[in-house]
Amino acid sequence: MDPSTNEDGVGLAFALMASAARMVERIDDGVARRGFTDVRPTHGFAFAFLAAGGGTITGLAAHLGMTKQAAAQLVDEMETKGYVRRGPHPRDARARLVELTDAGRACMRAAEEAAAEAAGAWSGALGADRMVRLRRDLEHMAGDGPLRPMW
Repeated sequence: MDPSTNEDGVGLAFALMASAARMVERIDDGVARRGFTDVRPTHGFAFAFLAAGGGTITGLAAHLGMTKQAAAQLVDEMETKGYVRRGPHPRDARARLVELTDAGRACMRAAEEAAAEAAGAWSGALGADRMVRLRRDLEHMAGDGPLRPMW
């Protein structure tokens, strides 16, 4: 198999994207089973960005690869559902800081549990040693870029 050929490249891209989609679906299902039925995967990507002390709508938009208007709508929705709150930004009087609420942090914990469950299923299918190698290899290839939904 020559990975430089178009066929192999497309096959690899498809396998990675399909595997990622299956993992996201399993996590989403696990989050719903834990009582968080009003969130979708996009919320999870936003939660991951906000988990480290909050952020601005501008930062969230850049992180998710969306417009500021779309990020503001997402924050409006998450605020209405009680997962985030807006407050004054400690270093920028012009900006608002968006932070997770207790409900948002609880949803994050549910997602972490669901992710561990999903990874456990992969480990069961592949074996523990192959799973460790797979994770290491994927982390190496992923680099340090932002984690974004595949729109």
